[in-house]
Amino acid sequence: MQFFDTHAHIGLIYDDPAEQYRVIQQAKQAGVTRIISINNSLYDFKKEYTVLKPLEGIYHAVGVGPSEVANPGNHWVETIEECINLPKVVALGETGLDYYKQYGDKKSQIELFIAQLELAQKHEKPVIIHNRNAGKDIFDILTDRLPDKGAIFHCYSEDAEYAKKCLDANMNVYFSFAGNLTYRNARNLHETVMNIPLDRILIETESPFMIPAEFREKKRTMPAYLPSTARFLAEMLEMDLEELAAQLWKNSCTIFNLPEA
Repeated sequence: MQFFDTHAHIGLIYDDPAEQYRVIQQAKQAGVTRIISINNSLYDFKKEYTVLKPLEGIYHAVGVGPSEVANPGNHWVETIEECINLPKVVALGETGLDYYKQYGDKKSQIELFIAQLELAQKHEKPVIIHNRNAGKDIFDILTDRLPDKGAIFHCYSEDAEYAKKCLDANMNVYFSFAGNLTYRNARNLHETVMNIPLDRILIETESPFMIPAEFREKKRTMPAYLPSTARFLAEMLEMDLEELAAQLWKNSCTIFNLPEA
């Protein structure tokens, strides 16, 4: 049985490469054999890509998050294009909108988001979407600009109705759930996973954030904790864990265009 962590900020868990290698080895021992490494800035991407590139099972996304709207760099479009087709780069992201933190202004965030959707379309990559208090604008934008290779709502935070609306619009989107799925009060997430097709569900750790309930005494989430979220999801769906893990693996490989074996 193997698991695919579709979203982990490995460089935020530890800055030291030796510690990062240790985290990844612990993940593999727990059955987490593939991880998508995520960064919010292009500087961090370049640093982490260099450190993690040699490691088997580690893949990358490159993009600019909404937190970078005020400081994306002078040539961020060119930099993304330089990096997006590097070996093991399988997605653009994370990118999106964050109206909770109110980075810059909405117009600038939207422009940054749309520009990256266009890059994803051009380079035939799926997009990893950050959405915080911006569901309506993201839906409206994706209605016209969703890349052909699809998108992932990472650390899904909307409700079942929103997910249904996306699927009813025939959007090629997946919904990724993090450790907060295991919280008793996460009723909107529980309702969502019970009402969307199994073949559109992914799981992630969002390391070092969103610690699963089982590990709440820990200071940070690790990719090795991903099976805890999978077990919770299997119980909710009344599925055998091994059967669920196989489906989640297949879903992850499909959206990231990776071989299953």
